[in-house]
This record gives sequence, C-alpha cells and structure tokens, in this order.
Amino acid sequence: MSKTFADLIARVNDCPVKTVAVAVAQDSAVLEAVVAARERKIANAILVGDEKKIREIADSMGMDLDGFEIIDVEDMTEAAHTAVNLVHEGRADMYMKGLIDTKGFLKSVLDKEVGLRTGKPLSHVCVFEVEGIDRLLFLTDVAFIPYPTLEDKVHIINNTLEITKACGIENPKIAPLAAVEVINPKMPATVEAGELTRMNKEGEITGCIVDGPLSLDLAIDPEAAKHKGATDRAIQGDADILLFPDIHAGNLVYKCLVHTAKVVNGNILTGTKAPVILTSRSDDFETKVNSIALGAVVAQAMSKN
Repeated sequence: MSKTFADLIARVNDCPVKTVAVAVAQDSAVLEAVVAARERKIANAILVGDEKKIREIADSMGMDLDGFEIIDVEDMTEAAHTAVNLVHEGRADMYMKGLIDTKGFLKSVLDKEVGLRTGKPLSHVCVFEVEGIDRLLFLTDVAFIPYPTLEDKVHIINNTLEITKACGIENPKIAPLAAVEVINPKMPATVEAGELTRMNKEGEITGCIVDGPLSLDLAIDPEAAKHKGATDRAIQGDADILLFPDIHAGNLVYKCLVHTAKVVNGNILTGTKAPVILTSRSDDFETKVNSIALGAVVAQAMSKN
C-alpha cells in the first residue's frame, strides 16, 4: 500500500519505464518536469510541439534534451491531435497537457478518432500527502464536474477506485462530505451522501466502504470522531477518499491545502483509456513530476488489466 509519494515512486521504479506524450511541449515548467521525471527514472517523454521553441526554452534553462523524441508540429491543435494519437496507438502510455488551453486539450482527449474516451464521464482526482496524516488522501472532484448528480458521484467513485487500486489500496474508505453528519432533507448533499452509503451497503457500489454524510473533521481526524462520539461510524477519521458535494467545496479545500499546509500532491484525469495528466500552470514543479509518477503507476495497472 502506498502511503507517501516516495512509495508511489518506488512502485514506478519496480515497473517498466513508461512514456508520456506531451501536447504543445514548448512550456518551461512542463519541460523541467519531464526532464526531472526521466532523470529520476519515473518516465520518458515524447515532446510534440514547435521544435524551435522547445529547444530555445531548453537552452535558456540549461536543459539537455538529448534522448528525447521531438515531433515538430507548430499548430497547437494539430500538436495535441498528434500527441494524443501517440497514446491511442500505444506508442506512449500517458498524455500530458503542455502550453495549450484546457478546452483545446480536453477536445483532443475526447476526439472520436484518436482520443481516449471510454464512454464514461471524466472526473479529476488529486492525491495528497499531508503532514500529520498517515496515508494518502484522494480528493475528488475538485476541477472537472461543477455540480455532480447522484449518478455522476457513482461514476466519480468508480473512476477514483481505479486510482486507489493502482496505488495498492484495495478497499478504500470513501467519505461523501457535507456540512453535517446526518441526513437533512433541506440539504441535498446529505441526502445524496446517504443514498451512496445505501448503495454501497446493498452491493450497488463495490470495492470500497462508503460512509456518509460526513463532515470533514470526522472524515480525516480520529480525535474529532472520538470527541463527537462517532464510534458507530464505518469511518472514524480514517477516510482515504474525500468525495466533495460540488466543485466549489473541492476546489476550496484543494487550494487551502496547497497554500497553507505542508503537502506533496499530484493530479490525474480519470475515466479515460490511458492516464491523462492535467495540471494547472500555477502548480509547482514537484506537483507536475508527482503527477507523472501517479500517471505511471496507473498506466502500469491498466497494462495488467
């Protein structure tokens, strides 16, 4: 079981080296991350984009691109099409966003001919190593589905279970979060959380333990669970997956952790045929490297299946 990103990278190092295809690779932060990923034996990369600009950026930063395959495509849309096709054809194992807007990147992911669509809704998973918590936390969905329906939340759970299983967590505990721990008909998030819990108990959602609604303190803090007398709950401060009621709650918690706590994190898009690494331009260098490592772990699990 992976409890830290060091554990995840150790899992990567025990597997055949994966390759990430980068769409519109003329991005200094992304180039820095893929060079570091290769140096740490996490993954190789195929760089698709304006070769002249890619090399200019690398030279300005003192980066050595020897050994990287570079496919020269100046048009951004065509570069994304070319890069995603590398994954579609099996020449690369993962797909990563470079200097292209998210809308254009996702359009290539969903391309009917060469994209990575599966027919399932896509969702986003952020994996956090937080100082003081003895396990990885999986936050979802904080970046993709604004107002998930109950059906969406079932898909989000199943998408996230693919990630936790790849990380060696076989039967994760999932906390559908709300402001309170009891079902209140006037608070739809609590009603849906209760329904997800019922579905889990009755075998409609499997491979995990779902217990909701739960407040955030009960989900991640055993002492809070003890003080509130929640000794009858399936989750008592030991949740693995935090399922947010909407994108606002998820995004606020994500940014609060990133900007105020001592954390290590990585992000991945799920519901696709291959891992898709979708990071923000504001994400730091290590987050991008960690996201590549997370993608490599998931790619290895997918290859076994």
